[in-house]
Amino acid sequence: MKQSKFVFLLCALILAGLAVSSLNCMFPSTMSGQVGVNIYDQPVWGPEGYDYAEYYYIPDIDSYYSVSEHQYIYRDGSTWRHSPTLPNTYNGYDPYHSYKVVINGSAPYENDEINQSKYRTYKGKRDQRMIRDSHDPKYFEIKDHPQHNQWEKEHQRH
Repeated sequence: MKQSKFVFLLCALILAGLAVSSLNCMFPSTMSGQVGVNIYDQPVWGPEGYDYAEYYYIPDIDSYYSVSEHQYIYRDGSTWRHSPTLPNTYNGYDPYHSYKVVINGSAPYENDEINQSKYRTYKGKRDQRMIRDSHDPKYFEIKDHPQHNQWEKEHQRH
């Protein structure tokens, strides 16, 4: 009798695990908290190699970029501002020639002191490969990628 209860409980546990696993496959964004791929939302000046990025931390200007909002997040006094463009005080900044650190999580600017300390060694680095310069076909769908028009022609035929 004890053995049959054990087998029953073991089977029930296995089935419950399979059910939860199936839900995670059907609804990955609900179960894991993120969608998993947002390559097409990333700007062509973003770093190559990431299928998913919520924010870029930019050590050169101690600011952030929200990939989903397409907005910079920068400090204005003690306030964090969100804007599609940077103010004139950042005139010398060039997103194509600065290092970006991918940070996934909500509101990383709220931990700015930690990020500054953790990523200060990337300030001034210029050796990061950008999406614009990538030859990986997964990036060709991005509208501003140099290979986009060719990719679009090839995909219109199919």
